[in-house]
Amino acid sequence: MLNLAFIGRWQRLTLGLWLLCFCAFWLADTEVIALEPWNELGRMFAGFITPDFFATEHLIDALWQTVSFTLLGISLGLVIGVPLSLVYHQPLVAAGCAFIRAIHEIFWALLFLQLFGLSPVTGVLALALPYGTTFARVFHDILCRAPKDTADSLPGGTDPLSQWLYGKIAHVLPELLAYTRYRFECALRSSAVLGFVGMPTLGFHLESAFKQGNYSEGAALLLLFIFLIGTLPYWCKRWLLPFYMLAAVYFLPPVAGLDGSLIWRFISEDIWPHGLRQWQLGDLGLGAALVDTLGWLQGLILSQALPGIMATLVLALGALGLTHLLVCFLLPLAYKPLSGRLVSGASTLSLLLMRSIPEYILAFVFMLLLGPSMLPAMLALALHNAGLILFLTARSANRMPPRDEDKGGLDGFGYRVLPAIYPGMMALLFYRFEVILRETAILGMLGVATLGFYIDSNFSEIRFAGAMVLMGITAMVNVLVDAAARRALGQGRHKTERC
Repeated sequence: MLNLAFIGRWQRLTLGLWLLCFCAFWLADTEVIALEPWNELGRMFAGFITPDFFATEHLIDALWQTVSFTLLGISLGLVIGVPLSLVYHQPLVAAGCAFIRAIHEIFWALLFLQLFGLSPVTGVLALALPYGTTFARVFHDILCRAPKDTADSLPGGTDPLSQWLYGKIAHVLPELLAYTRYRFECALRSSAVLGFVGMPTLGFHLESAFKQGNYSEGAALLLLFIFLIGTLPYWCKRWLLPFYMLAAVYFLPPVAGLDGSLIWRFISEDIWPHGLRQWQLGDLGLGAALVDTLGWLQGLILSQALPGIMATLVLALGALGLTHLLVCFLLPLAYKPLSGRLVSGASTLSLLLMRSIPEYILAFVFMLLLGPSMLPAMLALALHNAGLILFLTARSANRMPPRDEDKGGLDGFGYRVLPAIYPGMMALLFYRFEVILRETAILGMLGVATLGFYIDSNFSEIRFAGAMVLMGITAMVNVLVDAAARRALGQGRHKTERC
């Protein structure tokens, strides 16, 4: 009989995770359909070895718009997030922020497109809202970890602002800046992805090139985007940011005049169900309107929301399990004392590729190879998120001072290094689970029947009421999953605990 007392907390959590992910993988549609993709893959490979950097018109402008949307979105996000982080302990503020950040940037962009059209306002707000509320949560958590006794050592009569700046901010400023830099890299990817819904960023040309089979052009765009992210520490210097901001505002595409009547019509009519609109017009009584609306809502939940939730959770859990396996298998290759300089350098380049290539493009390639099912989407999500987790976890592992135990190869790594970094790695994994749920939105646009697929379909069919309801359901699912992940981890315990 198995002695469960011998199995530690992290081992139990890992076994439970694998069991849950195995069930999701078993329920998922992972059938491999042979579609003879080799001709198309051959053209894609030929495109990647012969990239055409001159095929895209306005390429420099697309690169700059990607950066400028990122700069403006992150700046506005900080303006939103920093004040909210100071009152994030209020339940209503925390709940509102959780709801807003649970909705993917793509959904916000689709919503603001109806209000502002293909305007810079759409792209900047689509980035600023989810990133601002994410800043609020993370900055609040960082500030809570600041020492509380430093203010006692300050001279008497020190004003409250100075006490706050020197007593709290000074201790955690490096951590705040490091997280802001990390979110800037994430926002670069999000800015490119906004091109998939028509914004003038690199993603617009990237999606067009791949859909039209112009793989030499697509390869050039992808290589430029990877280069943009890989060289971020060199061109994004702190002293250059004011100049970048001025240039971003100056070269921003012109904002078309906003029609207030159209915005009011969208808010007062378009997003309401048919029954309530008929009641507003006086064609139905309140009782009949409510009955009609409830019938519509029931049909929407049964035909779209519930199947979408099921597909979203199955896809996300399957991707989570594959992500964990990839991280566990590839982490030793990224640990420099174990793998050596050559292998470690190759793994660094591989991780850059994994975290830089949008999931949409990865899923497109896997779909050509494996056929239409959930498997390409799972692999795309797993590769991208494993690249991010491996990058952050390997950086923590490589900062540990080497010891004689490390000379024991994998045994030394498994005995000393892995137990020390595994709690943090699992914390990152569970945090990325919330992100994976949000990222299923992009893959829904490829035809995977997640909630993102149904939301995109409702926007395409000008069924704004259904899209709004499904966006709200998506947000609630993400909030519940995040709460469950925090409960499974035990909030705060992973920061000081060894495996």
